[in-house]
Amino acid sequence: MHVAAPGRRDAPVPEEGSGVTFVMPVLNEERYLRRAVETVLAQDVPGPVELVLALGPSSDGTDRIARDLAAEDPRILLVDNPAADIPVGLNRAIRAGRYPTIVRVDAHSEISPDYTRRALATLARVRAANVGGVMHAEGRTPFQRAVARAYNSPIGLGGGAYHGGTVEGPAESAYLGVMRRAVLEEVGLFDESIRRGEDWELNLRIRRAGYRVWFDPELSVVYWPRESWTRLVRQFRATGAWRGELVRRYGRGNSLRFFAPPALVVAVGVSIAVGLLQVTRVISGVWTLIASIVHLPVAVYAALIGAVAAGPGGGKGWRDKLWTLAVLPTMHLSWGAGFLAGLLRGAHDTVDTSRLGDRNTPLP
Repeated sequence: MHVAAPGRRDAPVPEEGSGVTFVMPVLNEERYLRRAVETVLAQDVPGPVELVLALGPSSDGTDRIARDLAAEDPRILLVDNPAADIPVGLNRAIRAGRYPTIVRVDAHSEISPDYTRRALATLARVRAANVGGVMHAEGRTPFQRAVARAYNSPIGLGGGAYHGGTVEGPAESAYLGVMRRAVLEEVGLFDESIRRGEDWELNLRIRRAGYRVWFDPELSVVYWPRESWTRLVRQFRATGAWRGELVRRYGRGNSLRFFAPPALVVAVGVSIAVGLLQVTRVISGVWTLIASIVHLPVAVYAALIGAVAAGPGGGKGWRDKLWTLAVLPTMHLSWGAGFLAGLLRGAHDTVDTSRLGDRNTPLP
């Protein structure tokens, strides 16, 4: 299979005003859906727009709200996504749409009125196939705000441009994404066998086809993270498992930063094992001193997390800082444990149950 040099091909630029299709997979979002839809329909975009909601099997009032919204505004279309899988819902929404530019949006995200206009200008200027911006997390409760601080910190999710990058340029992936339909159809839309990380995998195929994926820090999207500890753990474990699956499939196509959380899990496991051997005096004397070296990486990590929590990034009061101190390792260890499981045995039918019993969630 021939792989074009990344960034060498220009994506097509449709005529201005030719229209935009927004696509939004939705599941159990009665608290967030109406506001998310309002921010989409308020976009200052030249030409016609439509919003296609891919409705999963919600157990709350989401479907009723979606039907009410569609009745209120003819620009809203509804399609079914009975399995609740993200890429399936996205593909159904894309196929149901009509316009040459696709804007992915989520019910847990809010976009500013000039978001799409700015993205369209950037797409045309750099002839990219996909452009994305910064994911700016916010929270309403002390826990959710702690998770938001972790999302916005390079220590929390670290490395990806959309988690706080400031320099415009080519990118590995794009948060949500404003995409050219022609390129999506050329590369085959989203891979429906992937339940998490489907955006990264799609952007990998876009780049391998020779097109540009672009980061514009002037584009910012508000994201509302998980509201409870157990939901956060389940989300990150599932996300880590699918990253492990993507490493199995694509190997060195994955950034080295993805290996930091699983390395932490291994380091913690080794440290605990050696610590037990030391406490039970299975190893002693000079050997216990030598073995203590394995505790160093964990100690350095703990010191780093403590410094982040104690600093400005940890919040304003001691309660904020304690929440940050707890949330950061929760995210890292959950993601890392999931990664190792996915790497060793594959993700298979792993789903993110952080929004609904045994169903997947259409959130990043």
